[in-house]
Amino acid sequence: MTPPTTPRVKAATVKRLQRAAAPIAAEAVTRMEMSLPWFAAMSPNQRSWIGLVAQAGVASFVEWLDHPHAEHDVTGGVFATAPREMARAVTLQQTVELVRVAVETVEDHAPDVAVKGDEERLREAVLRYSRELAFQAALVYARAAEERGAWDARLEALVVDAVVVGEADSELLSRATALGWTEHTAVVVLAGAVGSSDQEHAIDEMRRLARRDGFDILTSVDGRRLVCVVGVDGDPMPTARLLSGLFAPGPVVIGPTVSDLAGAPDSARGALAGLDVAAAWPAAPRPVPATALLPERAIAGDPEARATLADIHRLLAGTDGTLVDTLSAYIDAGGALETTARALFVHPNTVRYRLRRVADLTGFAPTDPRDRWALSIGLTLGRLISPDAPDESSL
Repeated sequence: MTPPTTPRVKAATVKRLQRAAAPIAAEAVTRMEMSLPWFAAMSPNQRSWIGLVAQAGVASFVEWLDHPHAEHDVTGGVFATAPREMARAVTLQQTVELVRVAVETVEDHAPDVAVKGDEERLREAVLRYSRELAFQAALVYARAAEERGAWDARLEALVVDAVVVGEADSELLSRATALGWTEHTAVVVLAGAVGSSDQEHAIDEMRRLARRDGFDILTSVDGRRLVCVVGVDGDPMPTARLLSGLFAPGPVVIGPTVSDLAGAPDSARGALAGLDVAAAWPAAPRPVPATALLPERAIAGDPEARATLADIHRLLAGTDGTLVDTLSAYIDAGGALETTARALFVHPNTVRYRLRRVADLTGFAPTDPRDRWALSIGLTLGRLISPDAPDESSL
């Protein structure tokens, strides 16, 4: 601390202040209880911390007065009694209020403590010391925030990594809760490319949007991918579109919607599998649902995608048998309704009806070119399954 440039207070004043230090500190704490509602509402243990800090503050002030040209560690002398506890229990603004009350208490006692003619010098010394104390308090909170930020970043990376590798254990939710995660009706995972030097700014903007719009987000850079776990209430697609603009150029894939964080690994598995093959569909929307990339994923050998598409044949074959024949003829005809009707010797309206049933059963519309491609792959995969091999995941 810089020594005071004003004339020193007299040694007699310092000695009198030493004797009065404990009562002044106790009175300061009493005033805090009376003038600061939030202080009175704190637990006894927390108030005792502040009492210790007040005593250390007065003692450090006396030491500073007694040896003005020595180097003084205000942070170590005042806040070392409970720096971490103070940073958690009391905000920086509240700390400033505590310092103000303590300074006013010492100032009020200046006429009684200072020897004759030393009153103004003591008051000026109090003001100079309180200014330095306020600066040091700001440093304490800045360091605490920096440490907490680094810890939160590591914890967030652990949570996202657990989601990515599919290790959703009992600690996952507790860790996410520690980061501020709350319950939501829908959870999805977004995956896209990592940006260059401005990626940290993009992640900060994602968090700002989350605070503004009331959704939760956990992010982590996994190699060359940016993975985001997003919790929303309602349809997650608008939020996914909002966040996709903050990813680096390239495809952004949104995994299937799950009901809670415990199911997030399922969404992550789809999102990452989709991201691996998204380049095969240059015209894909951004973000693109992982389910929309099932054909590319199946071609690339994704067992989950192949099993999902192969199930199309089972669903359609489980009806009266006409849906498989109608869909096959419609695909062979290139999506031509009249041609399909002639090949099956049925009315075009019958074909329309059957195609609607296909869409209802599978979720894929035969009249849409991409959906028709997915259905074609599904029929092919379904036919390749041996009747005595019910495990479709072995494709």
